[in-house]
Amino acid sequence: MNLEECFQRRLLRRDRPDTAKAERSLQVSAAKLEQAERSYSHQLYDACLVLAYTSMFHAARAVLFRDGIIEKSHVCLAEYLRQEYSKKGLISEGYMNSLDRMRTDRHEAIYGLETSVTKTLADHAINQCREFIGAAKKLISNERTLA
Repeated sequence: MNLEECFQRRLLRRDRPDTAKAERSLQVSAAKLEQAERSYSHQLYDACLVLAYTSMFHAARAVLFRDGIIEKSHVCLAEYLRQEYSKKGLISEGYMNSLDRMRTDRHEAIYGLETSVTKTLADHAINQCREFIGAAKKLISNERTLA
């Protein structure tokens, strides 16, 4: 789905920029990352991956709140960041690929019939999450990043 379709279907809609919501979303992101790390330490790798993705989602959502965009779709959230930031060189396409990949891995971890998240995948998820949060914070503070 492209960005125009996301707006046409109202899966994304314009609102007032809201820095308070952006900050709260970053706080939720940090809390979910801590929970992911605790899950990892207890070898709960499926939960770790789900929480790491949730943390990335909230970091991404913080950027949208700052821009005055309300999302109703995980796919459209990623498409917005890809078009408005990645294509303009403000955030790495690699981060966008990680967000999409973790979204599908999360879906499989929750709904799949045979999926089990490995320690390696959970470790990678946490590392990608930390980096993504840092990139999102830079976008919110208007610092330019090519990470």
